[in-house]
Parts: sequence; structure tokens; C-alpha cells
Amino acid sequence: MKTWAKALEKPAIEFPKTDLPVISGSIPDGLRGSLYRNGPGRLERGGRKVGHWFDGDGTILAVHFTETGASAVYRYVKTSGYQRETEADRYLFPNYGMTAPGFFWNNWGKEVKNAANTSVLALEDRLLALWEGGFPHRLDLQTLETFGLDDLEGLRADEPFSAHPKIDPLTGEIFNFGVTPSAATRLNLYRSNANGTILQKNTFPLDGLSLLHDFVLAGQYLVFFVPPVRVDLLPMLFGFRSYSDAMKWKPNLGTRILIFDRSTLSLVRETITDPWFQWHFGNGRVTGSGTIEIAFVRYEDFQTNQYLKEVATGETRTPARGTLWRIEIDPRSGEVVSTEKLHDLGCDFPVVSPALVGRSWRYTALAVHRPDAIDTTSEILGLPAVYDHQTGDLSIVELEPDEYASEPIFVSDGSDPERGWLIAVVYNGNRHSSEVRIYNSPRPGEALCRLQLPSVIPPGFHGTWKGEKA
Repeated sequence: MKTWAKALEKPAIEFPKTDLPVISGSIPDGLRGSLYRNGPGRLERGGRKVGHWFDGDGTILAVHFTETGASAVYRYVKTSGYQRETEADRYLFPNYGMTAPGFFWNNWGKEVKNAANTSVLALEDRLLALWEGGFPHRLDLQTLETFGLDDLEGLRADEPFSAHPKIDPLTGEIFNFGVTPSAATRLNLYRSNANGTILQKNTFPLDGLSLLHDFVLAGQYLVFFVPPVRVDLLPMLFGFRSYSDAMKWKPNLGTRILIFDRSTLSLVRETITDPWFQWHFGNGRVTGSGTIEIAFVRYEDFQTNQYLKEVATGETRTPARGTLWRIEIDPRSGEVVSTEKLHDLGCDFPVVSPALVGRSWRYTALAVHRPDAIDTTSEILGLPAVYDHQTGDLSIVELEPDEYASEPIFVSDGSDPERGWLIAVVYNGNRHSSEVRIYNSPRPGEALCRLQLPSVIPPGFHGTWKGEKA
């Protein structure tokens, strides 16, 4: 068993608000606010493993930085599915990578469990735990108490709110989407105010059910890459296969690029280009010549889904490596002007300064594979890094061989939107414990501060930072 797998072996242990002892260094002056992270905390129940890493029950870590130090809270999102399965001590619902237990007809008409395990959105008065296929869950910003589903004062029951909303740093507007699966699958587009209330919606028909996990805000545009993945609906609807197992890689379809106007949420242009798959975008902008430039992590095929399924077992065998790419598109003609691989090192979870979302930027923070790893197939992404788009340099944080960092979260120091700190949760396999580590950015080196967490935090997906109000 690889060391990283030990962090996933047992269900995560919650803890109440706890002051965090400093292992080394000190908390930087000016770092005031809260870090929130989400991820699957439980991958087994009643002796049965989940079918995919994406099926685990969501657990939220909150780390609050104040003048007196740092404290943390760690809690499961108390979804209705989580509570019912806890009471029964077994899985009851179908999910992304699993069907409901028993005969296939047990899945007919049965609601898929909202795992609330993918990301978080910190609003002024609440924290939202996000998931791909349903409403967000509303939590208390300090205690992480779950209050139930949140329809954002405008979502219908068949309008999911996906896990990668984009916040315009100038207006505070929130843009997001959700896919409604059916015989006539549709893409739902949303514009919300700064507190999440839905102000505007539009829909766009999709050619079959694909896998849309993320999109990009680039100036006045919202851009989607629809990968050549299609779900065979009938086996899924009749309970023979899970959503994940019903997906087919169809490279002959190519990647469909959809460009929408952010003001009207209406289609501006679409085009078809080479086949690839992507989970995540870094950022986008409109160039001086009016083209759209986007940074994203590209996979050459869909084996990444099988690899992520295997993560839940603690042993990965399928090769799947994403790399950082740049693409330039002309929104007037739909032409793909150029594509370029920016770096060869395997990576994912790209993030930029929140103050530069949709605008010109220089630095992209990432989680990367160890450069000296002989076989990345058996490893997970584990090192924080920063890519400089101006020089092409990649600055990588050096960790011990049995240490693994989560997606790095960027926090601006206020004087320069691209300078400040990177915060990562690190699993220390040598001691089977987890820490919060703070690094300088954009040139991270030794950790400025290491904080001890009370229990192991399993590797997760996405997080955010909410700064103190001035």
C-alpha cells in the first residue's frame, strides 16, 4: 500500500473547534480570514467500499486565522443521505460510481445521493458545500453546522448548481452552471449576486449527456469545453450501471467549445476541435486583439476517470497524466488560433489569484507530481507549485517522500493581487497526521508556518479562502 492510501483507509474523524499548535515558524502578519476545504471523508460503510472516489461523503475543514492564532473545525456535511445511511449503517443510494445495493430494479426512480463533497463557496452569511448534480448545502461559516439544501432563491428541482462557480472580482457577480440529464439534456447557466441569489438563468441544449465539471470566465465570456464523453443513458436509468460506468470515450466527436456572453447568457459562437478531456481550468482572459486565452489541464483521453475510481481502493494502476496547456480562440469566428503545452510535469487543480479571475494574470498555482517519480501511476498529486506564464518557470515546493499536499489555495497579501501566500493541507505519512502549511507566493520555498491538525484529513478536492472584512 502506498503511503497516501493510509489517509483514505479509515473514515475521517470529526473534531470541534480546536486551537492549532504551531509546529514550526509563525503565522504571517496580515493573514486573517478562513480557509475552507471539501472532500470525501468516508469511503466505506457497513463493510462495503464506494464505487468511485467521487462517492465519498463530504467533509469540510475550516481553519480560522485571527490575531490570537489559528483554530480549526472538521465536520461531515449532514446531508439527508448521509444521515439515513448512518442510521442504517449501509449504503442505500446510487451515486456517481455505484448503484444502490440489491437487484438492479432497486435503482429505478431512486434519487442519487447528494454527497456534498466537491467544493465550497463562502458567502457573506453562509458556506455552501457544492456537488455536481444537485443543490448546494448551507452550512454555518464558523461551526460548519449543516442547515439543509439551499435553492439560492431561484433554482428549480431539476436545476443543479455545479461545483466550480466563478466570482467576478470587480462586480462580485457569481456565474455557474448545472447539467440536467434527460433525453433532451440541457446546460443551465446562472448569474447570481454576491450573496448567491439567482438573478438570471438561461438554458442551452446539449448533444447527449457528457461530463462537464468546470468552465472558465474570460472577460465578457463564459467558455465551456464539452469533451467527447457520452453517457449511455438507458443502462444508467434502469440501474444496470452507475453514471461513471455508463460513460463512453468517443474521440471521433472532438471537443465542442461553447462561448456564451456573460451579460445575456446566450451563445456567441461554437466550434469543434481536437479530442481531449479536462477536469479543471486555471483562468481565462480577453487579449488586446480580442481573442480568448485560456489555461487548463488537459488529458489525452478519459483514463483519468478510471484512475480516480482506483484512488478509492488505495491502489492505482491506470496511467492518467494531465499537463498544463494554453489555448487561444477567436470568439468572432470560433477559430482555434493556437494550442500549446506549457509544461510536461503531471499536474492538476490549477488556481489563480481570486482578484484576477477572468482577467490577465501571471501565476497559476497547481498540485503536481514529484519530478523524480519513476511511476506516477501509483502516486497521487502531492506537491504545491506555481507556474510563471511570463518566464515558463515552475517553482515546486519540496516535501518529504511520504508527505502529500492538497490543492494549494492562493491568498493575496493585499498589496499585490499576485503576491501573498499559498496554504495547503499536508498529510504527513511518516507520522500519520495532517498539517496546515503556509508558503510564500509566487516563489514558495520552506514553509513559513506549520500547524498541527487534531486528526488525519483525507486527500480531498477543492477549497476557498474568505478574508476578514476590512
